[in-house]
Amino acid sequence: MRGRAPFRPRQEEPYKINDKIRAREVRIVGDFVEGGNAVLSLSEAIKLAEANELDLVEISPTASPPVCKIIDYAKFKYEQRKKQKEIKANAAKTVLKEIRFGPNTDDHDFNFKLKHAINFLKEGSKVKAYVHFVGRTIVFKERGEMLLLKFAQALEEYGAVEQMPKMEGKRMFLFLAPKATKK
Repeated sequence: MRGRAPFRPRQEEPYKINDKIRAREVRIVGDFVEGGNAVLSLSEAIKLAEANELDLVEISPTASPPVCKIIDYAKFKYEQRKKQKEIKANAAKTVLKEIRFGPNTDDHDFNFKLKHAINFLKEGSKVKAYVHFVGRTIVFKERGEMLLLKFAQALEEYGAVEQMPKMEGKRMFLFLAPKATKK
């Protein structure tokens, strides 16, 4: 079995075309029929498509009778893939940036991390700030909560609090989302 490509099942076509359509009669829409819409028998519709050197594609199989269109199927599939790619590209990608504190973080470190958080929120990224309690520092939960609340208050004009400080295991989390920018 060495040197053989792994078995990959063929991807099924999303639309039925030409002879794969199982209806007796179909509704044809588009430029190839008078009025842009006509009900024909399947054999007449396939002949009409072949006369124009195109394919009969079933667009809406659940309609009664099924709706078909006479188009170049390869071009149609290409357009569909292009649309899907465009939709995917325009989908908002949320980035989550983390900022870690200790319960005894001093002012200089706090301000340094605050500047980074401001930049992250301006970029449009979400910020997950957390206080990590190591060993016996777990007894300073109030300090951690105060630190996170101070952090959220300092970032008020750049971002909104999505989740107030919450303890999970040895960490206390705070989530901030960027404020919507007006265009």
